Amino acid sequence: MSICAAVAVVLTAAERHRLKKMAYGHKTPHQARQRAAVVLLAARGRGNARIAAETHLHVDTVRTWRGRFAHGGLPALADRKRSGRPARFTPVQVAEAKALACQLPAETGVPLSRWSCPELAAELTARGITDSVSVSTVRRWLLEDAVKPWQYRSWIFIRDPDFRAKAQRVLDLYARMFEGVPLGRDEYVVSSDEKTSVQARCRCHPTLAPGQARAMRVNHEYGRGGALAYLAANDVHQAKVLGRCEPTAGIVPFMNLVTQVMTTEPYASAKRIFWVVDNGSSHRGKRAIDRLASRFPNAIMVHTPVHASWMNQIEIFFSIVQRKVVSPNDCTNLDQVRDRLRAFEDRYKATAQPFQWKFTTTDLDDLLARLDRHTTADRQEISSAAQTT
Repeated sequence: MSICAAVAVVLTAAERHRLKKMAYGHKTPHQARQRAAVVLLAARGRGNARIAAETHLHVDTVRTWRGRFAHGGLPALADRKRSGRPARFTPVQVAEAKALACQLPAETGVPLSRWSCPELAAELTARGITDSVSVSTVRRWLLEDAVKPWQYRSWIFIRDPDFRAKAQRVLDLYARMFEGVPLGRDEYVVSSDEKTSVQARCRCHPTLAPGQARAMRVNHEYGRGGALAYLAANDVHQAKVLGRCEPTAGIVPFMNLVTQVMTTEPYASAKRIFWVVDNGSSHRGKRAIDRLASRFPNAIMVHTPVHASWMNQIEIFFSIVQRKVVSPNDCTNLDQVRDRLRAFEDRYKATAQPFQWKFTTTDLDDLLARLDRHTTADRQEISSAAQTT
């Protein structure tokens, strides 16, 4: 009985280089590495039996991939397309499932605040869109279009009629500009606010330090040791923070913070100090501007737009304090809270860098343009609905 000779394999330089990358690449799939190794050994004149012994493959497998490469080259080493199991759900059913996920449950008569994959799977079956569908299938459908109805983001609409002018004024100060003129070296921009209700929480059991394969453990029950307000002012361009603790927030505590900053160099002898504040009750409106100017003539109060405290950079510092100092809190009394906040200020000043503020007036114009398009579309939709009814 005649034995078929092994198919001869001849490689070009480019094919050899590509096959070596496949055979020795750390990120190459295991099957692709085996096939590349078979072809490389075949190109060296090895027989199928010897290749099978070296690669620990069956000789029929070696013969198959050797023959495929000899007739089809590198593309022949890829898996052939398989028909697979016939689709169980039609494209219309998939589209209806995605359309349902993009609707608010309340609008469809379902008493839910938001959809989850199990709820969607049950609703699709209840409505007769599908006979039965698994939760993983629904999740896979939504993943195709990155639809995540279980997530939500809150937002607030712009109500300040002078939003553009006020926002530009603050953004210009962050860029060291005021009314179109660059700030001088003896002019500073200070961002300030208060963090209210910083509590002293004495845990009923001591906090346990983290260990191997164990997170830090904080007892859920605690005794209340009182609360205080933490007021802080941040030099936007020098990353210099000055803060103080007060029993409560208000006009007097805020002016105490202002006095603390304005009597400290280099602010005491500065030409102008711009105080960026939000519209909180302790520094709201024209009265607060006049109060500050009468006390310190070189101080100018600049308000962020209404409901735009995110423009106040001190909020970034407060978020750092919240993560690194306040939460979790295990202090027996307010004195420990005060000491920890003061110590953190010193630690922060030693390594702090100015925040990389990237939101510019150009970004502001783009934001307002997008909001204008949305409001225009909403008005048109409301108008057309009113005409229809």
